[in-house]
Amino acid sequence: MRIAYQYRLRLTTAQQTTVDAWLELCRRQYNYRLAERFNWWQQNRCDVNACPLICYLPELKDKPDFYSQKRDLVNSKVLFPEYKELPSHTLQDVIARAEKAFDRWLSGDSHGKRSGKPRFKGQGRFRSIGFPDLAKAEHSHGRFIQLPKIGKVKLILHRPLPDGFKVKTAAIVKKVDGYYLTLSLQDSSVPILTPDIPGIENTIGIDMGLITDTGEEVSIPQPYRQAEKRLKQVQRSLSRKQKGLKRRKKALKRVAQLHLKVANQRKDFHYKIAKSLLNKGKHIGHEALNIKGIARTRMAKATHDAGWGQFLKILSIKAERAGLMAIAVNPNGTTQDCSACGQKVPKTIQDRWPSCPHCGCELDRDHNAAINIRNRAVGHPVLKAQEMPDGMPGVTEKPAQPSDPRRLYAMPAF
Repeated sequence: MRIAYQYRLRLTTAQQTTVDAWLELCRRQYNYRLAERFNWWQQNRCDVNACPLICYLPELKDKPDFYSQKRDLVNSKVLFPEYKELPSHTLQDVIARAEKAFDRWLSGDSHGKRSGKPRFKGQGRFRSIGFPDLAKAEHSHGRFIQLPKIGKVKLILHRPLPDGFKVKTAAIVKKVDGYYLTLSLQDSSVPILTPDIPGIENTIGIDMGLITDTGEEVSIPQPYRQAEKRLKQVQRSLSRKQKGLKRRKKALKRVAQLHLKVANQRKDFHYKIAKSLLNKGKHIGHEALNIKGIARTRMAKATHDAGWGQFLKILSIKAERAGLMAIAVNPNGTTQDCSACGQKVPKTIQDRWPSCPHCGCELDRDHNAAINIRNRAVGHPVLKAQEMPDGMPGVTEKPAQPSDPRRLYAMPAF
């Protein structure tokens, strides 16, 4: 089992200077190794439909790979002696990151999905350095950890390391509010849990509202919309500052701090909701939404503020560790189909509490969708009301108070 814990660092002034200098050197090394690969690609590529029959072809160059660039680090240290201050494995990790970014753009990942063309890192854009060989060294000293060529660094141990887990790698990450240490922990003795077969009794369906198949609804925090007014003020102040001045750097830091706060609030909410769902001890069915497609519509701001992709990723990882499953189902028709009889009941976005003309079932549209999602997750497209177990929602009466009016005008968000 492999997990990652992140702790806040309390570095001395000398250690902060060292880390900042290393980040700058790693940034230059990353750009140089990426440029080597781009030069090879540009000089060796040839358009078949634009190549004449008689032409001069220069000698093809060997493709730079991880091992050839790693051997070239000796020359880099001779030309630039400051690289001798960095651990060798840290520089090798920079080359591995450049190779991964380039190969995913050129060839794609294991699923054949290609990423965008990697860009060169500008000043201040390289924010993490890795220590892949931390497992070989003595690293545990209470609230201190020994890092190569830096020494003991103090960290805030807000939660203890799990018993039996060994520290494999570490990485220092620089954020706008300070420095953090990410530890990768491994324990091979932890058994792999085999989840049970999903069924009606041990599965929950959730609509991305967020509402479950039992009618439980969660209020939407919308952290970005709450911070929009303050963001507008600090960004306007930043636009007035002249480039190169200290005042602009301070204004830029205020903007970054506010964006970091919004991101932290959103992630904290996602973790709490995922934990509350998994504490029920049941599998979770959710919609396999085309998030990128929805983000191109007029609902883009609400979609990005919801952070659906991040939430579903957190939910999937936490479910796997709990021995459960997060099951993605086809969302087509989950809102239009009646959860009691399975008949299609056309409705618009304004129809928040529709009534089925075939069986008389009345449910909130998102509640109805959550039941359909659960049924699809367990392999039953339709479960009639009379076949549902006791305690499952069927035909209900319309409540006196309507649901949150925000759901009428905006895409539901977490």
